[in-house]
Amino acid sequence: MPNFNSDFKLTRVELPQRGLSRRQFLYVTALTASSLAVAGCAAPQTKLKSANDKLDVGIIGTGGKGADDAPNFAGENIIALCDVDANALAEAGKRWPKARRYRDYRVMLEQEKTLDAVTVSIPDHHHAPAAMLAIKSGRHVYCQKPLTHTIAEARALTLAARKHKVVTQMGNQGHADEGNRQLCEMIWSGAIGPVREVHCWSDRPIWPSGLQRPPGSAPVPASLDWDLWLGPAPVRPYLDKWPDGRVVYHPNFWRGWWDFGCGALGDMGCHIMDGANWALKLGAPASVAIVASSPLVSEMNPAWAIIRYQFPARGELPPCTLTWYDGGKLPPKPAEMEAESIMSNGSLFIGDKGKLLLGTYGERPRLLPESSMIDYKRPAPTIPRVPGNSPYADFIRACKGGPPACSNFEVSGPFTETVLLGNLVLRVGKTIEWDSANLRAKNAPEADQYIHGHYRKGWKV
Repeated sequence: MPNFNSDFKLTRVELPQRGLSRRQFLYVTALTASSLAVAGCAAPQTKLKSANDKLDVGIIGTGGKGADDAPNFAGENIIALCDVDANALAEAGKRWPKARRYRDYRVMLEQEKTLDAVTVSIPDHHHAPAAMLAIKSGRHVYCQKPLTHTIAEARALTLAARKHKVVTQMGNQGHADEGNRQLCEMIWSGAIGPVREVHCWSDRPIWPSGLQRPPGSAPVPASLDWDLWLGPAPVRPYLDKWPDGRVVYHPNFWRGWWDFGCGALGDMGCHIMDGANWALKLGAPASVAIVASSPLVSEMNPAWAIIRYQFPARGELPPCTLTWYDGGKLPPKPAEMEAESIMSNGSLFIGDKGKLLLGTYGERPRLLPESSMIDYKRPAPTIPRVPGNSPYADFIRACKGGPPACSNFEVSGPFTETVLLGNLVLRVGKTIEWDSANLRAKNAPEADQYIHGHYRKGWKV
C-alpha cells in the first residue's frame, strides 16, 4: 500500500466552474507552484456560491472557542446555533436572535436543509463525528484544532473531504499568517542551511493533569445536557469541581482527559509544530519516543513531557528530529540568543549554517543572534499570502469559488496525524515505530486501541 502522505501530491489546481476574478486567478495560478499545491489543495466544486452571495452558516459550539469563531462569520447568514449548554446557547442567541437553536448537532444538520457550511468548535472527541456528518451531507467545514481526537479519524476526514469535494479548514490560524510563509521562504532559500534538528515547546498544560479520576458525582447543572456533552465517549458521572476548586470537565477543562481531549499537544501542537511541518516538508515520522515525562496515568495527559519525533530523509532534505516540550520544559537556550530567556511557547530550528527562532503561531521568524536581522534581506515572497492573514476569510472565500483554504484537510489531516502520534506514545508508554500507510505502530499492537476511535451507540464517524 502506498504511503498516505505521498498521495497529497498535485500537479495542477482545478478551478471552480464559475469564472474567477483576475486576482483569484493569479492567486490560484501561484498556488499551483507553491508548497500548498504540493500538499494537495484540490479546489472543491460542491455547493460553491458566488462571491456576492452569503453563506448559510451553522455554529456548532457557541461557548469557549466557539464564541471567538462565530463572530468571524457575522458577514454571512448565521442561521443556526448549537450547544449542549443552554447558557452558552442563550448568550449566542442575543447576538443572532433570528438563528434557530439546537442542543444536538446531529439534529441541526438533519433539519437545516439550506446550510452551506458549519463551524466545529467543541471538545476534541466531538470533532470527527460532527465534521464527518457535515461533510457527508455536503456541507463545508471549518473545524478547530486538533482536527480530530484520534489518528484514524484524521485520516478518515481527509479522505471524506476529498471524496465529497467540500471546502475545509482547520483552525490553526498561524497557517494563514505572514510569519509561517516567511519562515518557509527563509528555510527554502538556505538561510540556515539544511535543518536536522527542531525544538518546539509550550507552557501547556494549564489545566489539572496527571491525576486519577476523582470519585463520586455531582448534580448536573440544569443548563447542561451531560449525555450530549459526553456524546461518543464512555459514560461517566458528572463532577463539577476538584477539592481545590478547579473545574473537572465543563467548561474548558476537558483537555486533560484522554476520553475528551488531546492534552498539551492537541491544544498547542497544531500551532507550534506547523512551521516545522510546512517548511521542512516533514510528512510522517519513522518513530516517536518519550524522552522524559512526569508519571503517566491512564486517564489524563501528564503534567509535562518531552517527546522526540524522528523523520527520515525527504528527497534532498536530510533526516530530522523534532523534539516537543510541554508543561514548562524548555530546550537549552541557544548560545547565540541575545534575549535573557526563551519565550514560553515557540520553535527553534538548528541548521548546518545557523539557527532560527519562531513564535507560537509562526510570528517573527528571525535568525540568531537577532541583531543579525538588521542586515538580513528576506527572500522575495514565493508563497501566496492570505488577505488579512485571516483563516476565516480564507475559508469563506474558498466556499465562494476562490482558491482552496490554506489549512484544508488535505494539509491539516496528515499534519494532525503526526501531532497526535506524540499522544500515542504517552498512551502506550514506549517508543513506537510508525507505519503511516497502514496506521499502525509496528512494534506495539497494543496501540491500536488508541489509534482508532470508539463510539457509544448513536454516535459514529
